[in-house]
Amino acid sequence: MTGSALLDTPRRTLGPALAAGAGLAAAVGVGRFAYTPLLAAMVDAHRINAHDGALIAAANYAGYLAGAVLLARRPKLNSRSSFRVAAGALVVSEALVVLPGPTLIPALLRLIAGVASAVIFVGCAGAIARLGGHGAGIAFGGVGFGIALTGLLVLATRPVLSWQGLWLGAAGLTAVLLLPAFRLDIHGIRTAEVVGTDRPSTAWRALLIAYSLEGVGYIVIGTFLVAAVGAHNAALGSAIWVIVGVAAAPAVLWGLVARRWSPATALVLALLAQCAAAALLAGSTTTWPAIIAAALFGGTFMGITMVAIRLGTELTGHRAAATLTAGYGAGQMLGPLVVAPVIGDGYALAFGIATAVLVAATVAAVIVCSRLARNDIARQLKRT
Repeated sequence: MTGSALLDTPRRTLGPALAAGAGLAAAVGVGRFAYTPLLAAMVDAHRINAHDGALIAAANYAGYLAGAVLLARRPKLNSRSSFRVAAGALVVSEALVVLPGPTLIPALLRLIAGVASAVIFVGCAGAIARLGGHGAGIAFGGVGFGIALTGLLVLATRPVLSWQGLWLGAAGLTAVLLLPAFRLDIHGIRTAEVVGTDRPSTAWRALLIAYSLEGVGYIVIGTFLVAAVGAHNAALGSAIWVIVGVAAAPAVLWGLVARRWSPATALVLALLAQCAAAALLAGSTTTWPAIIAAALFGGTFMGITMVAIRLGTELTGHRAAATLTAGYGAGQMLGPLVVAPVIGDGYALAFGIATAVLVAATVAAVIVCSRLARNDIARQLKRT
């Protein structure tokens, strides 16, 4: 969260934006992404291996998909009561990962956490959308704040805590961050809110494809970055997630890019930068390529989410958040499963696959950009 973001946000929306940012920090920054630095700790402790880690990650993303699809099909379920149930389920599921037993146990717990994260994400995103998008940069920047906090927690305590202690710490951090979000105005979509525009449907379909492919590509980086870097440099592996979080925090900058040019242009630029991050990791996970890739990845993935939801809302109304999240969730679930067979002694091929997928996402985003530009030109010609 930057000072300029705070100054540019109307006072009436500052409180909800900060509350939504705290909720997103809990649901995504910690609830979803705590697993990334903790995966390395669990593998080092021989609790799981890298292949099991990919399957557990897929279970989490399957839960996220299930939650997003449920809310997309039954938007009235998006309520304060379901939000609070999801908050409790997220905290408890994180704490119970410490239970001994087969891999099925953490997989089921991460599945539950995925459903809960989706409910919290859609609730927070919807609350910001109903404010006309004011404060979106602050809210989505909360994800980077949560990631940075998680990275710092692991970096500071891993030398003295077991992986079980780290999970309990993550659960406690999630609980603290969720408290402000309980004040948000969260409810299902009302009839008056279901609005659309006369934009061509091709743009919406291309946006959904781009965002779903982004889910596949980015989650490969988000899941295996710490483990891949840590395999070469244990100290850097512990710190790299902090770099991702710090870079992700000023998500408002992509809002400024969208305002200067257009949301579609911002989406293309962000995807190109993320392609570069994946390509760097495919080539090398040594110090400087890893640091640059972490900064590019952190600096783009929440900006892509923010811009995509803004575009979707312009095209189809407030229901876009749940529909796009469902597509994103499907991509997240597929990502670890697609690369799991190629993860053996290294992650280079997995990052190569992510690069190819992100290139395809960028092509789809270019189609969005061109269709919207063509439509705007047609409107201007009609006016003249």
